[in-house]
Order: sequence, then C-alpha cells, then structure tokens
Amino acid sequence: MSGTLEGKVAIVTASAGAGIGSATVRLLAGEGADVVVSDAHPQRINTVAGEIEKETGREALAVRCDVRNKDEVEDLVAQTLDKFGRIDILVNNAGISKLAPVHEMDDETWDLVININLRGTFYCCRAVLPAMLAQKSGAIVNLSSMMGWLGGASESHYCAAKAGIVGFTKSLAQEVAGQGIRVNAIAPGLIYNEFLGRIFPQEELDKMRNATPLGRAGEPEDIAKAVLYLVSEQSSFVVGETLSVSGGLYMH
Repeated sequence: MSGTLEGKVAIVTASAGAGIGSATVRLLAGEGADVVVSDAHPQRINTVAGEIEKETGREALAVRCDVRNKDEVEDLVAQTLDKFGRIDILVNNAGISKLAPVHEMDDETWDLVININLRGTFYCCRAVLPAMLAQKSGAIVNLSSMMGWLGGASESHYCAAKAGIVGFTKSLAQEVAGQGIRVNAIAPGLIYNEFLGRIFPQEELDKMRNATPLGRAGEPEDIAKAVLYLVSEQSSFVVGETLSVSGGLYMH
C-alpha cells in the first residue's frame, strides 16, 4: 500500500460484485482510503467489506443502496458522514443494460436502465455535494461507456444514459470546480465480467475483443487504476473529462 489516499473516505456504488466496482473499492482501500462498500445486494456487502478490512487494514462500511431510490442514496451519505465525518471520493459505478430493440422495448425496461445508470448518478452526486462543498474539496468519477459515443443496436436506453453521463459530468464539473471539487468520467471499452457474459453472446464478445487494438478484453482492475488516477493528486488539473479506457477500441 502506497498511502496515496491516506486520510480519504471513498464511496463506490455497486461495489460488492465481481466487476469494476469491487476492483475499484479494493484498490482505493489498498491506497489508504477508508471505503464504503455500497450495493443493492445486501448479502454481498458485508463479505466484501470484511475482506477489505482484513486485507488492507482500512475501515470499510457496508451500506445497502439501490441508487434509483433517493431516500436510500441520502441514507448512504448520512451513514458515511456519521461513520467517517467526511466524503472525499464518489465513484458512480452502478449500471445495467438489457438488450432490446426500440420497437420492442417496454417502458419498464427503458426506465430501469435510465434510472440506474443516469438518475442514480445524479442522485449520488447531489447527495454528496453538500459535504464536499463544505470541505471545499472532493473528487467524483462517473462511469460512462464507449457506447455513449458509438451507440449500439438494441442498447438505445444504455447508450442514451451513458451519453447523458458525459454531458452531466461536464456540466457538474463547471458548477463545482471553483469550490475545489473535480468531476470526471471514464468510458470503458470491453471489460470482461460476469455481467457482460449474461448479456452478450460469446461471439459478440469475441468480435469486440478481436477488434481491440491491444488484442484483449480489459480487466476490472484496468478501470480501477484509471479511477485511482482521477481521484488522486496525479490528476489535479484534470476537470470535466471523459477518459476512454478501451485498449484502443474507441479513440477520440
């Protein structure tokens, strides 16, 4: 542990699974931050928090939170402040997609994807900002996707939400940068995890992997390292950016 984030407190949403959130919360703790393991699945959060405390020696608070529910988001922030007294880092990782062409998509599917990906990001940012503004410091990283730039058949809801996150990130960054709060986003490419394996057929994943100039899919840790950069002093002059982490699959 290098102690890059010593004394910091970080909230990472959807961080009790086996993907980007879990890799991120573990890395931030390994760099010295006390962390909040937040997820909509209560049976996993205590396990992950316990593992983090054992592996890193940092404190890890487990809080169940469905980011679609503003009361649960506000409770997440309240529990964090009650436990740690401050919030320095927010990573909005919660996301979902369900493949459906527009002409077959029902309202419930559209709302589910938009509300978790985009509304949840808004709720979480809004909830932490009073504490960060009072501190005059903070770093927020929102998870977008290269699909927010490219678009994708049968993913109009997901692509709309991820494109929305790019615009939301730029706007919020302009609002709060003068108060010492940096807001940025990351747009992952093909990052293999169980979630992708349940949504896409293997041949589609193989096609994307083969199209990636590096010749491989990314790992959750690849995104976690980018998050670490954006929340650390190494990126102290980076504001309102969306960093493509795609192995070259998307360049802009």
